[in-house]
Amino acid sequence: MANRLLDLPPLDLLRSLVAVGRRMSITLAAQDMCVTQSALSRQVQALEATLGYRVLVRGYRSIEFTPEGRRLFRHADAMLEQLGEVVASLRPERGHARQAVTISASIGVTALWILPRLNAFQQAAPKIDVRVAASNRFVDLEREQVDLSLRYCRPQDAPEGALRLFGEALVPVAHPSLAVDAIEDPAQRKRQVLLEFDDVSRPWLQWPAWLRGAGAGRAKPKGVLSFNQYDQVVQAALAGQGVALGRLELVRPLLEQGRLALASALPATASDYAYWLIARSALSADAAVVRDWICEEAAHSGGAPNARRAARRKARTAAG
Repeated sequence: MANRLLDLPPLDLLRSLVAVGRRMSITLAAQDMCVTQSALSRQVQALEATLGYRVLVRGYRSIEFTPEGRRLFRHADAMLEQLGEVVASLRPERGHARQAVTISASIGVTALWILPRLNAFQQAAPKIDVRVAASNRFVDLEREQVDLSLRYCRPQDAPEGALRLFGEALVPVAHPSLAVDAIEDPAQRKRQVLLEFDDVSRPWLQWPAWLRGAGAGRAKPKGVLSFNQYDQVVQAALAGQGVALGRLELVRPLLEQGRLALASALPATASDYAYWLIARSALSADAAVVRDWICEEAAHSGGAPNARRAARRKARTAAG
C-alpha cells in the first residue's frame, strides 16, 4: 500500500491555498492569516512547486483557480474545516469558562445573515458566548458538538424537526452608482459586468437561468466575474464591480440601507429551496435562547411563518 502521508504537501501550504480560495484575493487572505501579501504568495508558489502543477492563474489585480486548483481547494477546504472543529472540540476547557453556543452555517449565510445581527444579540445577552463555525458542508450536530445549524435545502431534504426560517427569492442587485434598473434589457446588459456565483450544482443561482426566465434574449454582458463563495459575489456588488443575483433575505438589509439597489423591476424569482434551523436533541438553556433569537430574526425578515409562531409562543409564555 502506498504511503499517502508522504505524498501530501505540508499543511501550512494547504492552509494558504484554502485562505486564498475563501477570499479569492491574496491581499485579503494575507490579512486573515496575519502574514504579508508577499509571504502568502510565496506559500502558494511553494505549494505549486511541491505539487508539480499550477493552482492559480494570476491576472491583473485578479486571480482564478486552475481546474486542478479548484478541485484541490474544495477538498482541502472541507477537510481543514473538519479538522479544525475536531481540534476545537478536544481542547480542554480553561478553569470554569462558560460553554459557548456553537452555530454552524454556510460561509455565505454566516457573512450576510448571522454576523450583521450578532452584535445586537451580544448586547442584549452579554452573558451568552457564541461560537460561529462557517462551513459549506452539512455537519453532524451530535458528533461534532454543534448546537444549532442553519442550512439551505429543499423541504424533502430537511431533517426531521427542522424549522423553516424563510424561503429563497432572487432579485438582481447592484450598487446605486451603476444606475441599473432593467438588467434584462439587452442595451443595459451590454454595459454591465455580471457577477456570477460559480457553483454549477446550483444553476438556479446563476445568471443564465435567471435571464432565460426573464426572456432577456441573447445579448451578452460587458463581462462576467465569477466567485466560488456567495458572500464574495455580494462584496463585489457593494464595490460597484457589477450586477449580482441577490438572494433576497441575505441582501435585504443592504437594500434597506441603500447600499445596494434593485437592478430590475421584475418580480422576485422563487425557488423550491429554503433556509432551515436544525437543533441538537438536547439544548442548553443558553442554546435555547440563541435558537429563539434566530427564530425572531427570521420572523422579522418576513418569510418565516413557523418562526413567527414560535416567537409568538415564546412571548405568550413570558407574559403568562
